[in-house]
Amino acid sequence: MLQIAVAGPLGPAINNQQSQANATGEEAAKKSDILDAGIQEIRLEKSNILMLGPTGSGKTLLAQTLARCLDVPFAICDCTTLTQAGYVGEDIESVIAKLLQDANYNIEKAQQGIVFLDEVDKIGSVPGIHQLRDVGGEGVQQGMLKMLEGTVVNVPERNTRKLRGETVQVDTTNILFVASGAFNGLDRIISRRKNEKYLGFGTQRPTGEGRRAASEADVKSQTESSNTAQNNEERDLLLRQVEARDLIEFGMIPEFVGRLPVVVPFHSLTEEMLVKILVEPRNALVPQYQALFAMDKVTLDVKDDARKAIASLALERKTGARGLRAIMENILLDSMFEVPGSDISTVIITEVVVKGDEPAAYIRSSKHSKDELESSYDSGCEDDEEMKIRQS
Repeated sequence: MLQIAVAGPLGPAINNQQSQANATGEEAAKKSDILDAGIQEIRLEKSNILMLGPTGSGKTLLAQTLARCLDVPFAICDCTTLTQAGYVGEDIESVIAKLLQDANYNIEKAQQGIVFLDEVDKIGSVPGIHQLRDVGGEGVQQGMLKMLEGTVVNVPERNTRKLRGETVQVDTTNILFVASGAFNGLDRIISRRKNEKYLGFGTQRPTGEGRRAASEADVKSQTESSNTAQNNEERDLLLRQVEARDLIEFGMIPEFVGRLPVVVPFHSLTEEMLVKILVEPRNALVPQYQALFAMDKVTLDVKDDARKAIASLALERKTGARGLRAIMENILLDSMFEVPGSDISTVIITEVVVKGDEPAAYIRSSKHSKDELESSYDSGCEDDEEMKIRQS
């Protein structure tokens, strides 16, 4: 009877049902094999980086050097110009547009690039405006969340505007984001966290809270303190102990901080480092000014004691390596004015010149002075002849 039923009109349906049951059983076996397998393909994910440290410590220079050394697309974006979507300013998608432009609009190459977010501390939310819409601070952080983690961003095509709808899709899953900022006042927040040891009714109420009070206290300490090297050491020691809650108290939202797992604190530059910066790099300041004076066939000689004095002045200005150029311009201003068209062959800069007690020392060429004497003698003879002609 069973054979007859199978051979009858219900046979094909039963066979199909049995084959479907066997197929589902094979699929379940495959799924179970995949779940039970001990070895699986490991998917490597990126680790975005946050660099923080004092101004002039080399954060942006490090990014520019990486851009020249690595053979990947590299885009440097200034976060101070970014605003939330729908407001005047650059959209957040413009960050990926710069990367795509650097990759010569090769989407596959751009999806393996690096984006450097400079001045990221300037988009921190300021306490006291929670009832308002912070379109340039917290709004920008919220707009960056999915882009940092990995999403598909619509970027305008070459020579087109976003309003026309002609866009290309760029996946940011494998794009590395490196953020940097000075975070002025962050050391005060860390110090306050380290000193809070009270609980319950014995808790001491802090004098100031948040980013604004910490930055004001940091500026006040910088202007009033005299021992710059000691203050830099204390600040560096505190920045090494930075945690995510310190950045959140500074003004960064927790979701943004969580997407930057690698935090790299930069230490302040010492006097010895500033002396090396003056001479050793490829585009150092002293060789730049020596090449500038060489255009007028003049040699610039900066003594060792002068270099140390320049580094000491830059350390007191508390602007890092950027203060070196301002000091060099101030010292060489008169020399750059007097050298062109003169008989000066060498300009000597010493420690006394850097401190402003004496002007720069000059060595004049004797050959040029003889030519000047001959020319002045010839002009004097011509003047005498003209006087005789007029008298006659």
